[in-house]
Amino acid sequence: MSINQIKRRLIKLWMTALMACLYLLVLSGNSISAQTTLRALIVDGQNNHGNWPDTSKMMKSYLEENSLFQVDTATTINKGTDENFQPDFAAYDVVVSNYNGAPWPDRTKTAFEKYMRDGGGLVIVHAADNAFPKWKEFNEMIGLGGWGGRNQTSGPYLYFDDKQKEFVRDTRDGRGGNHGRQHPFRVIVRDSDHPITKGMPGAWMHVKDELYDRLRGPANNIKVLATAYSDPSTGGSGRHEPILFVVEYGKGRVFHTPMGHSNASQQCVGFITALQRGAQWAATGKVTTQIPDDFPTVDETRSRETDK
Repeated sequence: MSINQIKRRLIKLWMTALMACLYLLVLSGNSISAQTTLRALIVDGQNNHGNWPDTSKMMKSYLEENSLFQVDTATTINKGTDENFQPDFAAYDVVVSNYNGAPWPDRTKTAFEKYMRDGGGLVIVHAADNAFPKWKEFNEMIGLGGWGGRNQTSGPYLYFDDKQKEFVRDTRDGRGGNHGRQHPFRVIVRDSDHPITKGMPGAWMHVKDELYDRLRGPANNIKVLATAYSDPSTGGSGRHEPILFVVEYGKGRVFHTPMGHSNASQQCVGFITALQRGAQWAATGKVTTQIPDDFPTVDETRSRETDK
């Protein structure tokens, strides 16, 4: 074989390898593109917190800011049960609840249960865990809830015993749901290996907020990722209460945070980051959203001004 023939053969082999690499890159790019935009649905319209239109808008902006989510909103139009409230849950990767009001129509509840059993995602924020105290499957989804007549029949209290270094399921009698005065508090990460909390500081300060305590519910298939101490000096329980946790329901995934009472508390970078990462995990089971440089520290809160 002549030198020219060898050169031509090497060039041909090089071009073939180059085309194969380009083809793989195109396939990879198409795959990434197909996965970058997730669909989220915020449900709202009734809430004992009058600022819900603001917080829905804020959460929508947080989820959309890194182009990971496209967010729609489904808002009930009546103060009572809205028989026309029938979102197409199956069209979304995750549902974010900012709702605490009248029961949904039975067909809507049935559709939502199927959506979750089949692998849907759910995010529960603050007073959304006050909703639907009599809806058994919803309470299984959220793990823990408060108010609405919840008591020992709803399930145990769940809290972290800092001395024994273990979670306690407390079945004693008592109401479900309480909070003391609003104040800044320290969030303690209890599971640093979960995709939502992986990379977070072990402890970080959350801005002034309501710290829910004495939540109770079925607490099945639940994993608490972080707690906060509910200080008796502020009217709290004196326990380390769940503040970030996840629940499995059928094939579905639920991320639940009792944080986020006010506009100011939802401007906390810790809240924003947990919401973004929790929503992505609920939608996909994975987290790619990074911990930002301005994340709170063990002693310092961090907030971002947002348009409402």
